[in-house]
Amino acid sequence: MEKWNEILVQANMSLIDVMKIIDDSTLQFAVVVDKEQCLLGTVTDGDIRRGILRGEGLDGPIISIMNSEPISAKSGQKPYTYKKLMDTKQLRQLPIIDENNKIVDILFRDKLDVAPNKNTVILMLGGLGTRLRPLTNDIPKPMLKVGNKPILETIIDGFKQYGYTNFIFSVNYKKEVIQEYFQNGEAFDVTIKYIEEEKRLGTAGALSLIKEKPTEPFFVMNGDLLTQINFEQLMEFHLEHKSVATMCVREFEYQIPYGVIKTDGIQLTKIKEKPIHRSFVNAGIYVLNPNVLDYIPKAEFYDMPTLFEQLIAKNMNTAAFPIREYWLDIGQIDDFNRANNEFKEFSNES
Repeated sequence: MEKWNEILVQANMSLIDVMKIIDDSTLQFAVVVDKEQCLLGTVTDGDIRRGILRGEGLDGPIISIMNSEPISAKSGQKPYTYKKLMDTKQLRQLPIIDENNKIVDILFRDKLDVAPNKNTVILMLGGLGTRLRPLTNDIPKPMLKVGNKPILETIIDGFKQYGYTNFIFSVNYKKEVIQEYFQNGEAFDVTIKYIEEEKRLGTAGALSLIKEKPTEPFFVMNGDLLTQINFEQLMEFHLEHKSVATMCVREFEYQIPYGVIKTDGIQLTKIKEKPIHRSFVNAGIYVLNPNVLDYIPKAEFYDMPTLFEQLIAKNMNTAAFPIREYWLDIGQIDDFNRANNEFKEFSNES
């Protein structure tokens, strides 16, 4: 809305006057502010109707029925951040405030455009899913449903919320199931192209089959992951550090179930009971520069760790991006069951 200031109302304004403003604006919404236009609350048509049912008089002040704890967002953030908040909280409107709580904008969900990012997302979907049998006897692992949709659809949704809509699927096992469901991506508001592995090529080898080489840094991700990673932050991290290849890493810890000893010769010097060891492990998500493709052999089995080892050996700039958000590798039956148990929290569904 161009004239959002027209739906700003003072706290002492009457219900009937606010009703008229709401009706005239056709937005079913008004924002209550003080004299400095600082946010005090919000009012919807539904709030007014509920107030009337409770016996509030039409001449009474709007402050008596307003939502005094409205959801708002700070100014200066990217459109996808606002879109994600509005989608998560199921908001039609979102007041934007500055550091002094002053209204500087009001966003409306049906008017909020998130410009698509041009970076390509390549999803590796060719695995056999052997450890998930019998679940994968008839369908590929990325098409297993977690919650009410396939894992792969949830991955696509994760990228879409940050404006990434250009996908390449690398498929092999039961590829027709994936292709029939997603087709060219139009039904999911994305673009999907396919590369088909005639034989298993590993987590990097399939990249050699790409017909049109990306011109910008691109994502590569395994198709059996659930994560809430901020993909925009990952891309910005990659660019900021001028990396040719960035690997997402996850902290993994394990406890040795025994007392660990240290010795000097035969002399016992220290005992540490059941110590916990922490290490960073490969999380299966990467950002690569287009020139990295030149180091991948054509149509040969080649894993992503091998690619990184080669780049490191050539003293090329590689980086590690630690994931602090939700992340789960669905590799075994127990992981699949855990994913379904955690799905509501993960997806912010009620």
